[in-house]
Amino acid sequence: MYWNDYIWFITAMLFCTLFSAIASGKVHSAFSKYSKVRCRSGKTGYDTVAQLLWSNRVNGISVGRVKGNLSDHYDPRRGVVNLSESTYGNSSVASVAVAAHEMGHVMQKQEGYWFYRFRTALVSVVNFGSRLALPLVLIGLLLDAFVISADPEMGFHIAMIGVILYGTSFLFTLVTLPVEINASRRAGKMLLQEGILTTDEMPGAKKVLSAAALTYLASLMTSLVYFLRFFLYVLTLFGRRNDRM
Repeated sequence: MYWNDYIWFITAMLFCTLFSAIASGKVHSAFSKYSKVRCRSGKTGYDTVAQLLWSNRVNGISVGRVKGNLSDHYDPRRGVVNLSESTYGNSSVASVAVAAHEMGHVMQKQEGYWFYRFRTALVSVVNFGSRLALPLVLIGLLLDAFVISADPEMGFHIAMIGVILYGTSFLFTLVTLPVEINASRRAGKMLLQEGILTTDEMPGAKKVLSAAALTYLASLMTSLVYFLRFFLYVLTLFGRRNDRM
């Protein structure tokens, strides 16, 4: 990779790192602030999930408790909504907002939300692609250097398959963003409909959820930069070979 390529990559990564730090700071700041504001309904994170499961007539889903702060997640394979220690038994605006967000993912699966199903299908592809991407690029370079065939572009084509497989990780983060935004929108509607939060409590919940969305945007930007770097690196390698021929 030429020096100018390193300059843009380093500059882009510095920007992504700064943006990620700001996004992370906003999440912790918003959660810390509204975790001290008790919701009027008195519902805890656990109560929120239990009530939303019942009201939406969702069966076969349990509520678990996991260690950590903001480590909440929905595990569709085991059918468990895992709530962190900071969410599970707390009756704050922040806690019920985070719990409802995870319930948003449950409802996405129940209703067959397209982006959610697509992201789920991508998991195995991303794991497969991340393992084969670099080996395919190396095989492509070896073919380009040593194999004489009817198709002189064979090595480049194989390497580009590796690039495409590597790009599935970027595609995964791209699809994740609308999934998370949709889960937060569902959470807001459910919290109001079930009376878990009142209208004047919703701005606080939305600040917590909006701050969390920024972290996914930061991940998307970082993933894009890495993909472009990998893509340009492969083009540079083959470009140098062609210049020497």
